[in-house]
Amino acid sequence: MSKTLKDAMVWRRSNYDLTAELPISDEELAALIKTIAEEAPSPMNVQSGRLVLLLGDNHKKLWEIVRETLRKVVDDAEKFKSTDAKIDGFAAGYGTILYYNVPQRIKDLQEEYPAYAHNFPRWADQVQGVLLQSIWTALAAEGIAANIQHYNPLIDEEVAKTFDISPDWELIGQMPFGLPGSMPEPRDTDELLTVKK
Repeated sequence: MSKTLKDAMVWRRSNYDLTAELPISDEELAALIKTIAEEAPSPMNVQSGRLVLLLGDNHKKLWEIVRETLRKVVDDAEKFKSTDAKIDGFAAGYGTILYYNVPQRIKDLQEEYPAYAHNFPRWADQVQGVLLQSIWTALAAEGIAANIQHYNPLIDEEVAKTFDISPDWELIGQMPFGLPGSMPEPRDTDELLTVKK
């Protein structure tokens, strides 16, 4: 990794100015994401998260699915222009990571551990947060910019069919990524932490 963990956390932003370049190979990228998915902690080892990495034509195809799905929802051509431009920005990136939840995994664990049944849906949300933050920070450490989108459930069925993904999986989010064309402005974070001695 080219950045320390702290530097990667600071550098990581929701970046919408993506380019179709990467500083690492597809193989290195896939290995990095796979390692995080395998090693990310989850309560009672629930591991209910799943990831799908879309590259090349499949990345472009995803954003065309989003575009055509939203075109049917936004019936005003003038209003659709800004949506169209946003989708162009996501498609301009190098690839997209799809974040999934496996509800059956949660149901199985609820049956296996009935005393904790009410906790598993919340723990599944925590798994998604850990995966998302860990992957986003690891990408940032390599100088790769990203953002997270949530066009689910509108696109779920078409995405599952197009990429041969189990219809039983629940799509949580879409993360387009690539080298940054520019960097967002720093945030004002003075109110986030209060220290009292």
